[in-house]
Amino acid sequence: MLAGSALLSFTTGTQAQTIYRIVGADGKVTFSDKPPASADQGKIAGTGVGAAGAAGNTSLPFELRQVASKYPVTLYTSAECAPCGAGRALLSSRGVPFNERTVSTAEDAAALQRLSGENSLPFLTIGSQRIKGYSDSEWVQYLDAAGYPKTSVLPAGFRNAPAAPLVTVQRAPTRAEEKPPAPAETTPVDSGPGPSNPAGITF
Repeated sequence: MLAGSALLSFTTGTQAQTIYRIVGADGKVTFSDKPPASADQGKIAGTGVGAAGAAGNTSLPFELRQVASKYPVTLYTSAECAPCGAGRALLSSRGVPFNERTVSTAEDAAALQRLSGENSLPFLTIGSQRIKGYSDSEWVQYLDAAGYPKTSVLPAGFRNAPAAPLVTVQRAPTRAEEKPPAPAETTPVDSGPGPSNPAGITF
C-alpha cells in the first residue's frame, strides 16, 4: 500500500524539487527549497544539488541519468549518526548517485529546519519527496517508485561528490598587513658655529 502511494505521489508530481543556493548580503550561503523573496535577501547561485548535477554527468548510464535528473537524491547527515551511515550505505550499495549535505553548526540546523520542518536526521529528498528518518523498507519503496535500478549500474570508479556543509560561509578576504610608515627623512640641524669658527662664517 505504501509503495503504491509513493508511486502515485511521484507520478502525479510535475516537477522535481529545486534546491536554491542563496548567497546573502553578509556572504553566508544557504540552501532552501524556496527562492529569496527579494534581492535584499540574497542572490541565487548555481548548485549541484538537484537535477542539473546528475543530468550533466555523462558518465552515468542513460536511463539512470534520466531518473536522477527527474528525481535527484540529496541526503542530509551529521557526524556520529548511525542511521545516517546506514542510509548512506543503502544508497551507495544500490548505486544511487546522490549529494550529501552535513549539518554541524547552528546555521546548518536552522537551514535544515526550513527545509524539513524539524531537525531530525537523516533527512532524504528524492525529487519532491521528503523522507524523515531512516527506514530501509521505506527508502527502498521510494527509490523503486522513482525508477532507480534495484542493483547498481554505476560505471566502475564512479564516486559521488564529497559531502559538503549545508550552509557555507564565504569569508571576506583578509586585508594585507599594512606596512609601518617609512620614517620621515630628517635634515641635519645646524647647531651653530663650531669652536674653530666662532664667527659662523660660511663660504
